[in-house]
Amino acid sequence: MNPTSAPKGCGSSISSIYYNLCDLTTVWGVVVEAVAAAGVVTSFVLFVILMACLPYVTDKKRKAMVALQASILIFTLGLFGLTFAFIVGRHSTSCAARRFLFGVLFSGCLACLVMHGLWLALLQRRGRGPRSWMLCLGALGLWLVEVIINAEWLIITVVRSPPRGLIASDISCSIANQDFVMALIYVMVLLLAVVLMAVPSLTHKHKQWRRDGSFILVTGLLTIAIWVTWIVMYIHGNQVVGSPSWDDPTLAVGMVSNAWVFLFLYTIPEICLLTQEDPDQEQPHDGDVYPARSLVYDTIIKEPEPTQQNVYMENKAFSMDEPPTVPTKPVSPYGAYNGQLRSCVYQPTELALIAKGLTKMDQDTIMLRTTPPSLNPGSSSSLTRSVESLAP
Repeated sequence: MNPTSAPKGCGSSISSIYYNLCDLTTVWGVVVEAVAAAGVVTSFVLFVILMACLPYVTDKKRKAMVALQASILIFTLGLFGLTFAFIVGRHSTSCAARRFLFGVLFSGCLACLVMHGLWLALLQRRGRGPRSWMLCLGALGLWLVEVIINAEWLIITVVRSPPRGLIASDISCSIANQDFVMALIYVMVLLLAVVLMAVPSLTHKHKQWRRDGSFILVTGLLTIAIWVTWIVMYIHGNQVVGSPSWDDPTLAVGMVSNAWVFLFLYTIPEICLLTQEDPDQEQPHDGDVYPARSLVYDTIIKEPEPTQQNVYMENKAFSMDEPPTVPTKPVSPYGAYNGQLRSCVYQPTELALIAKGLTKMDQDTIMLRTTPPSLNPGSSSSLTRSVESLAP
């Protein structure tokens, strides 16, 4: 290659297929390259932020969507990277990457959006959505269909014998524009499914799930608009204008703009809503000072146990209350007596002991044997002494 033929901004040692990356006379390559590089950095930063926010996600429903959102970021990062394959010149490697990865990367993003829309629809109908692993498995199945289609289409078109006038290395770059678009029919079906799945969630009873559905719907509608634009320009518009060399710029601009739509209209709003509370969870009342109290503690505070009535009345004579150290007035020793009969324990008082003693003495008096008086002169004194001994 002649060194003097290098365009302005490119060195003499750069291959001609990379001229669009540095040619200042054709600004579209430099602009798209800068926008794509910014998209790569933004996607990586958002992925790191998403992983860092994962421990702080309190809503289990939103946590189930993190895997799909991370997958969309990975596929979007791939879209920004694939843009460079459309900026550089046509080569067997770059053409094969374009034909295979264009549909594969777009189908990955759209499959995740379809599963998110399906999750919102099931959440509205049944009150709960599928588990995270089921959503990832469904998105993987939808994505693998496009992988198989593109792999089969690439093998069939490349392995066949090359047309006349073309060498084997240029087979992958000799595909007509109509064939390239027809190979993306499955991606268009996924795009239509994104819009249809997002519509039922717009009537959800909770505002945050309606917002999720609106994000998906707006993303799908704007993606349809971008696809219609670049398909019309790629198949018919560039030939009518007389600039068939604008086919690669058309695909590059459409891809990078669609990738930014995925970031701005879906990924960034979803990351901002990750730390939002679950609307189905019961919120504390406004009058509660400590909303984080446990249910058991609230039950104890708000519903005190009723006072238990004792079956047996308390004996106040055995109260643990200590009497005052210095009594202000005389206190009767029988002040604690409550008039209740004690059936089990007999506690005699002084009056009972006196009465019992008198009764016993009367019985002894009755049981005394009468003796006739003695006829001796000294018997009167002995009788008197015996009577005195009986006197109280």
